[in-house]
Amino acid sequence: MAVFDTLGISASGLMVNRKWMDAVSDNMSNLNTVNPYEAEPFRERLIVAQAVDYGSGTGGVRVARAEFGGDPQGRIVYEPDHPLANEEGYVRYPDIDMGDQMVQLMMAQRGYQANLAVVERATNAYQAALRLGKG
Repeated sequence: MAVFDTLGISASGLMVNRKWMDAVSDNMSNLNTVNPYEAEPFRERLIVAQAVDYGSGTGGVRVARAEFGGDPQGRIVYEPDHPLANEEGYVRYPDIDMGDQMVQLMMAQRGYQANLAVVERATNAYQAALRLGKG
C-alpha cells in the first residue's frame, strides 16, 4: 500500500457519504410535496455504493448508481379541501418514512465523521514523519 492510499480511500468514503446525506436531505425536504393527483409523486432517492479495488492493493468506494425507492403510487390521503385533490378528494404524498430518513442521515453522518477522522489522523502521521525526516 502506497503512503497516500489511506487518504484516497478515506476521500472516496467522504464523497459517498456526502452524496448519501444529500439524497437523504432531498428526501426529507420533499416529504410533504404534493403534485396533482394525476402526476407521479416525488420518489425517495437511494444511493447505492460499491467497493472499488484499484488492482494495486488499494481500494475505496464509489457511488455505483442512484435508485428510486418507495411505492411509485405514493401515499394516497383523503384531503378534500386540498387544492390539488382529485374529484374524489384524494391527494398523493411521497411514500417516504421520516423515521427511516433520520436513521439514514445519522448513518451517513457517522460514516462521514469516521472517514474524516481517518484523513485527519493520516495527515498528522504523515506530517510527523516529515518532521522526523528533517531531523
